[in-house]
Amino acid sequence: MSMLAFNIAQFFPSLNYWLLSLILAKAGFDPKVSNFFNNYLVSRKTKYLWNSFSSPFYNVNVGISQGLALLPIFSALYISPVFYILENHLKNLKIPILIYYSYNIISFLLIRFGLVMEHSKTEVFHFFRLHGVFNSLSLDLTALGSSILLPKLHGNT
Repeated sequence: MSMLAFNIAQFFPSLNYWLLSLILAKAGFDPKVSNFFNNYLVSRKTKYLWNSFSSPFYNVNVGISQGLALLPIFSALYISPVFYILENHLKNLKIPILIYYSYNIISFLLIRFGLVMEHSKTEVFHFFRLHGVFNSLSLDLTALGSSILLPKLHGNT
């Protein structure tokens, strides 16, 4: 079994509230729940104060503070459609799935959701039960501006 571990750059500040409200509606949440989150998140404004300077109000429809109590719920709701779409896309390919294809698809989907993968922090893991030599596969990400990832092996020893 192989696994990709990746990091999403500035995940929490990049979340789009409007998209999150659409995800809630599409997931079939009661309209009262969707309305609560819409009122809590969408059409928020902020104003900056610096000494005697006061800015006009700015719309703040992206970003979630990392100290927010609802953060785990928001992040799970936001990212779950990405993996749902990925799973359906990979099933529709009807070919043996390679790590590189999965990586490209998830990278594309994250961009569509307003998120950016940090390619330089991606790691590949291969898990195996065999004793002895195991020919592990590397992942060439040079086309994406990263390097060739050498897998980390984990297995029974």
